[in-house]
Amino acid sequence: MQREHTFLNSFMAGVYIGIAGLVYLSVNQPVVGALFFSFGLLVILSREYYLYTGKVGYLYPFDKAYALMLVKTLIGNFLGIVTVARLFVLTGIDSVVIKGSLLYQSKLDALWYETFILAIFCGMMMYIAVDSFKKAKLDILKVVLVIMAVVIFILAKFEHSVANMLYMFLGNTFTFQSFLWLFLMIMGNGIGAILLHYIEIKREN
Repeated sequence: MQREHTFLNSFMAGVYIGIAGLVYLSVNQPVVGALFFSFGLLVILSREYYLYTGKVGYLYPFDKAYALMLVKTLIGNFLGIVTVARLFVLTGIDSVVIKGSLLYQSKLDALWYETFILAIFCGMMMYIAVDSFKKAKLDILKVVLVIMAVVIFILAKFEHSVANMLYMFLGNTFTFQSFLWLFLMIMGNGIGAILLHYIEIKREN
């Protein structure tokens, strides 16, 4: 793992998730949008960029250095997303900006535990995508499993913390609740991914 490039790798992962999110917002058909969103994760995995939701599952067994890398990764993802969001707002394509803003606003209507549970499920889907990309022997199987995991988490309305940063910043949805719900998503994504990784380790032992 190239830890000396953690910030650059994580920043670029945020950029690609941001671009994927913009494409998702630009189409009216959810399935098509979900398919195009998977482009972002495929680029991140193939180029070995650092995405928080793809890395957090491997925090078990706990390692202090890895935990620090995760914090840096989350910060880099955040800055990459913010950069994409703020630049896109300058384009004047208001339909996408408004759609993203309304999407995040709708997420704030959920109760805290609903958001948390949906984030856990998303963390599970992200772990499946990343771990399958690492372990699947056939390249076509890697791609299919990544795409399916992304389509599932989007259509099932699971909460992806990094993608949701884009929607929050497109609409300048900066309230105490918006940041608290984002924190719940970050924690939920981590728990879902770590849980599946823990199960995989126990199965192999």
